[in-house]
Amino acid sequence: MIAELGHFALITAFAVAIVQTVVPLVGAWRGWSGWMGVASPAATAQVLLVGFSFAALTYAFVTSDFSLRLVVLNSHTDKPMLYKVSGVWGNHEGSLLLWVLILALFGAAAAWFGGQLPATLKARVLAVQASIGVAFYAFILFTSNPFTRLVQPPFNGEDLNPLLQDPGLAFHPPFLYLGYVGLSMAFSFAVAALIEGRVDAAWGRWVRPWTLAAWMFLTVGIGLGSWWAYYELGWGGFWFWDPVENASFMPWLIAAALLHSAIVVEKREALKSWTILLAILAFGFSLVGTFIVRSGVITSVHAFANDPDRGVFILGILAFFTGGALILYAIRAPAMQAKGVFGLVSRESALVMNNLLLAVSCFVVFVGTLWPLFSELVFDRTLSVGPPFFNAAFTPFAIALGALVPLGSTLPWKRGKGQVLRKMLPVLGLALAVMGLAWAMQTGQSLGGPLGAGLGTWLVVGALVDLFSRTGRGALADRFGRLFRLPGADWGKAMAHGGLGIVFVGVSGLMAWQQEDIAALDIGDRLTVGRYEVELKGVEQVLGPNYVATRATLEAYEGGEPLGRLYPEKRIYPVARMPTTEAGIDSGFTRDVYAVIGDAQVGGGWAIRVYIKPFANWIWIGSIIMALGGVLSLCDRRYRVAAGARKVAAPRGGVPAE
Repeated sequence: MIAELGHFALITAFAVAIVQTVVPLVGAWRGWSGWMGVASPAATAQVLLVGFSFAALTYAFVTSDFSLRLVVLNSHTDKPMLYKVSGVWGNHEGSLLLWVLILALFGAAAAWFGGQLPATLKARVLAVQASIGVAFYAFILFTSNPFTRLVQPPFNGEDLNPLLQDPGLAFHPPFLYLGYVGLSMAFSFAVAALIEGRVDAAWGRWVRPWTLAAWMFLTVGIGLGSWWAYYELGWGGFWFWDPVENASFMPWLIAAALLHSAIVVEKREALKSWTILLAILAFGFSLVGTFIVRSGVITSVHAFANDPDRGVFILGILAFFTGGALILYAIRAPAMQAKGVFGLVSRESALVMNNLLLAVSCFVVFVGTLWPLFSELVFDRTLSVGPPFFNAAFTPFAIALGALVPLGSTLPWKRGKGQVLRKMLPVLGLALAVMGLAWAMQTGQSLGGPLGAGLGTWLVVGALVDLFSRTGRGALADRFGRLFRLPGADWGKAMAHGGLGIVFVGVSGLMAWQQEDIAALDIGDRLTVGRYEVELKGVEQVLGPNYVATRATLEAYEGGEPLGRLYPEKRIYPVARMPTTEAGIDSGFTRDVYAVIGDAQVGGGWAIRVYIKPFANWIWIGSIIMALGGVLSLCDRRYRVAAGARKVAAPRGGVPAE
């Protein structure tokens, strides 16, 4: 009965979304305040209905209701409770239900906290947001119903994909969806502004918090996915340029560009057309990612579904919303004239270059991801595009972006002078010194490691210098006192840029200085990798809650001194009939000792692979710092929607209020 109520609530939410799409748009067009007022209560009703539907599906998973087809395919009575709950979204149908729940939640948040928005803009934003919901409700109800019953329920389920039974991946999809769907708010603001024919500083201030929140959630989601790939897959890497990894990375790049471009709109009323275009493309790439994950056109270890019919439906959603918005953009863009002018040496120019680098980087990833599909369709040739292409094509733009960021933060608005950059010369000297030190310490290796260390230093120290420069002049003690009274946005920007620098160090160090070896070890044998040794102490069979594992016990040494024990596992999930690998890791601040157990060898012993991974943890430390920077910026009252609206609110005559 609860499942039927959840299904009915989902159908009702579909009907409410249709009303929320049509009535406020007509009201805004005709100037009927009552019709426009329908949007807010409809958004609240929609999130309550979808929330109940999602709770009903969660209840079915928690109680192992095997009369539901979805529960049978993705759960089992012996599965730990965490994975029973994460099984709700660890599949195609349930993840779509989570998608529309988050979509409705963002729409409701705009209704609750957008009280200072102009009535017509608010009505149109909520209507566009609801129209996206209409498309996805239709997709769920007509092709992917999560509440389908079985005539003859089995006694038990078929279990969740073992790769998804991991804490990191349990929380990875919700954060990604918060990012993906969060970009729908920027899209809704962009389309609403195009309908109204007005983009100004107030619009830039309104759209920034939504974009910042989406970027922050994407950062956390991508970081969790990278961490999971590092220790769970047993391949020894943190990023594989997998199509599904790229599907989340592309909107992250465009969201970062949109975030910086909206700053220019807010501060200088320039780059209006470009910012609107980025808002459309950011959500467009989120839909592209949805298509990649669910259509089956590109294979991936992360993919949710392999159904071309569903892929066509998603392609239709992508074409309708992105294509329709771009057509509207083409009609309205000429009217969005930029007011602010700026010189070649200015913060605006640096942000324009920042946007170009991010957009081109996204295009490179997009081409590399979809080129195999294009080649097969057009040239009837099957090929693969792997990490060598992405590393070679993407890295130059990443280096240029890293070099630009501290300089752009230092420059003043409108017009700057070359002398302004003199305070960055000591930072440049320090970065070059770190690069030289790294080059001197390595032997016979590439420039990548030293270059990454230098760029990371440049970004981190540059962010600190920029932050301290905002304290003005005076005694050092007074400046330190003012430092902690700076706005949250200043601290957030410094943390985000500094976190990016830490990620640069982690990625470059791991790729340039990693060491590895593999050998067949008997009990008591040692494997030497660089300065480290690993001794096999024993191998045993371990019974888990819903798996059987072969676990090795390894003792790690550095320079003959014990470091600790590693416990790599090779698990078999009997119900799913699928193996997984759990790496054994001894984590340190500047390195990880990483071990994986393979199969028993014919001649005796066990295959043991050992990696020494320099600065691996810096990748996730940097990601956390970047996300915390986003949180600090969101906490700055100046960037809340209401505060921005009060500052620049205009009466009916169009003259800004004093």
